[in-house]
Amino acid sequence: MIPSKTVRICIDAMGGDHAPGVPIDGAIQAAREFGVSVVLVGIEEDIKKHIDACDIRGLSIEIVHAPEVIGMDEDVLSAIRKKRGSSIRIGVTLVKEGKVDGFVSAGNTGAIMATMKTVVGSIEGVDRPALATVVPTQKSHAVLIDVGANVNCKPRHLEQFAIMGSIYAREILGIKNPRVGLMSVGEEEGKGNDLTKEVFKTLKDADLNFVGNAEGRDVYAGNMDVIVCDGFTGNVILKVSESLIEAVQVLLRHEIEKHILCKFGYFLTRPALATFKKRLDYSEYGGAPLLGIKGVCMICHGRSPAKAIKNAIRVAGEFIELRIDERIRAEIEKTFKKEVR
Repeated sequence: MIPSKTVRICIDAMGGDHAPGVPIDGAIQAAREFGVSVVLVGIEEDIKKHIDACDIRGLSIEIVHAPEVIGMDEDVLSAIRKKRGSSIRIGVTLVKEGKVDGFVSAGNTGAIMATMKTVVGSIEGVDRPALATVVPTQKSHAVLIDVGANVNCKPRHLEQFAIMGSIYAREILGIKNPRVGLMSVGEEEGKGNDLTKEVFKTLKDADLNFVGNAEGRDVYAGNMDVIVCDGFTGNVILKVSESLIEAVQVLLRHEIEKHILCKFGYFLTRPALATFKKRLDYSEYGGAPLLGIKGVCMICHGRSPAKAIKNAIRVAGEFIELRIDERIRAEIEKTFKKEVR
């Protein structure tokens, strides 16, 4: 789905390991390819210096000055309290004021989440906004939620994650009736810790296509479309997966370089290997949406290339046009209607 040209998205030009060049390049690519309007927020002088070397004729690109930057390793609470002129704070405020439709950043994840929750706020009825990410599977794709926003969770939180993950899988991935699995240490209902045992009972009675517990092997098997877990577990799964993908690529390259026959075989299988690499490339999926907030926010990997920023803007546009936040609000209200005013 290509976002409408009326969509207006703010990009944190100072966020990420390779800012401001990479975020700006990704924003320019998105503006050119999708026709969306982009607002670059950050140190104006640095942004202009990079843009002056680019061809932006005919593109809708605006710059909003933000004099401060929150570093990737800064203490979150201290940074958001002291740096009210940061690119993250000003970008999120633009969302709050309705001047942009969504926010994309590869900056300090904790600072982005905390600022979104403080400035924009959570959807009524959502106790904990959650980070979701798309992972490739043997059959297609799956949504893993939460991947780092909430380390300590209660059963109610995971039930909300399941609802939000199902909406993501249905509306963005096009899966009509997403199969929901609960990450645990065994398939049987009685397996797991106190949290997963309690959540299993809740999800079994929920208005979801709950298919039971998921084990580590199920993440990439393709038998589940949404895998629910607390942020501690999800973040470990995500980081191990990223490391494994990199290790496989390095080891494969080493083996190919060892033997002449392997090099010859590589040329024969190069198209298949290129497709394989593309399926595993996180930049194809953009970033991780922060679900459960009033608005749209995509958080990208700090090492994201311009391609990832571009695709994060595309996905943000899809979220905006499909009004995912409104759909989440409606589903949460229906499920917890006795507790939502």
